[in-house]
Amino acid sequence: MIATLAGAAVPSAAAAANPYERGPAPTRQSVEAPRGPFATKTIAVPAGSVPGVAAGTIYYPTDTSQGTFGAVAIAPGFTEGQWAISWYGERLASQGFVVYTIDTLTPLDFPDARADQLLAALDYLTKSSAVKDRVDATRLGVMGHSMGGGGSLSASLKRPQLQAAIPLAPWHLTQDWSSDQVPTLIIGAESDFIAPVGAHAEPFYGKLPASLDKAYLEMKGADHFVTNSPNTVIAKFAISWLKRFIDNDTRYEQFLCPPPKPDNTISEYRDTCPHSS
Repeated sequence: MIATLAGAAVPSAAAAANPYERGPAPTRQSVEAPRGPFATKTIAVPAGSVPGVAAGTIYYPTDTSQGTFGAVAIAPGFTEGQWAISWYGERLASQGFVVYTIDTLTPLDFPDARADQLLAALDYLTKSSAVKDRVDATRLGVMGHSMGGGGSLSASLKRPQLQAAIPLAPWHLTQDWSSDQVPTLIIGAESDFIAPVGAHAEPFYGKLPASLDKAYLEMKGADHFVTNSPNTVIAKFAISWLKRFIDNDTRYEQFLCPPPKPDNTISEYRDTCPHSS
């Protein structure tokens, strides 16, 4: 049973088998919907209030009946602010995650600096924020656009305990990610001339370990900024990836494996298919 926006989602009967499941059994309609079953609220985090992080916004489910939630920190790209990634906040929070979208300390920060800020944001969420009691500190992930996407890859190396990473049209000068241990979904854009997939997203995916749960989604005919506004395909795969690896929710594997075939929105998809636990 799914609650209205003013209510809370009811846990599934299978939740006892997986204590991290949140929300009802998913359907294609539910992962493609503009919002999920959880009502949400936001908290504005002013600049200067969190060490190592600029201003940001926390989006969180209001329901407290199902226990704690996994959390995701998201960084914007070069010269961007959190406006570029804000649509993920409510979209993901309404599916059962605490989400922290951040500005960067300067808009010119390079990926490794953005990685440090993503990790500082997660530390704040779990240790000091007003919603720290809603967050499971063992179930965390990172996302980011462009240099923020490169930052999410760097954050995975800096903190291999992370459960999931989703680089969006990522840019980084490093090519070798062979020591990465974090399940990673890379989303690229076929017509990206700022971070061309042939020089960034594709080799990044190829250099991730073959043994790692990983996937590469390429948006057909899209440019570098396709990930910066609401997109049903991107949301569907991002939600499914985070649910599968942060919440260990195998109910979402149906949207990841078997992999989608190229169509009018997807030009390419590569993956290792999640390994059921």
